[in-house]
Amino acid sequence: QAELGKPQRNCYTLPGFDFSYGLYVHRTDGGVPEAIGHWNTVKPRTASVQKMPRDFITMNRGALKAGYTTAHEFNLYYKAKDIRCKDDEYSRFKRCPPKVPADLTYGITARPCTPLFDLLQHKYKELWMEQQRALTAAQRVEKKKKDKARETRTTLLRKHPLPAKEESFWHLPHLEKV
Repeated sequence: QAELGKPQRNCYTLPGFDFSYGLYVHRTDGGVPEAIGHWNTVKPRTASVQKMPRDFITMNRGALKAGYTTAHEFNLYYKAKDIRCKDDEYSRFKRCPPKVPADLTYGITARPCTPLFDLLQHKYKELWMEQQRALTAAQRVEKKKKDKARETRTTLLRKHPLPAKEESFWHLPHLEKV
C-alpha cells in the first residue's frame, strides 16, 4: 500500500552506499593501487600475413605470349602460374608523399583590402554604371535584330529580280526548209 500523504513510488530503490557499479573481475581488478602501480599494456599482435591480390595484368600478358586464347585456357594458366602483386605497390607507408611546390599555400587566400581612395571617388559606382550602360546598349542591338521582318520569297524577288529570259528562235524540224 502507498504511504499516507506521499505519492506512490513506481521505480526501483537504489542499492546502498557500499555497492560499486560495474563488473568486478577477481583476478585483474586490484582497485586504485593496481591502477597506479602497474602498467597493463596490450601485448603487440603479430600482423597476419595478408595475401596480396592477383596481378591479372602480368598473368594475362604471359598467357597471351604462351598462345592461349580461350577463357578456359586462361583459367588453367592462372592456376598454373599464380602471380601476386608486389607488396610495395599497396603499402601506403612506403609511398612517398606528393611533391608540392615550396611556395604553395594551403587554404583560402585572404581578400585584398579595399582601397579607401576608390571609395571616396565613387569609382565602384562609376564602374557599375558603365556596365549597366553597356548591358542596355547590347540589349537594344539585340532587340533591333529581332524586330526585323523575315524575308519571304516575294521580298527576295523584289530585291533581286530573276534575269529576263532570252527569246529562243527554235522551230519545228519539219518547217526548217520553208
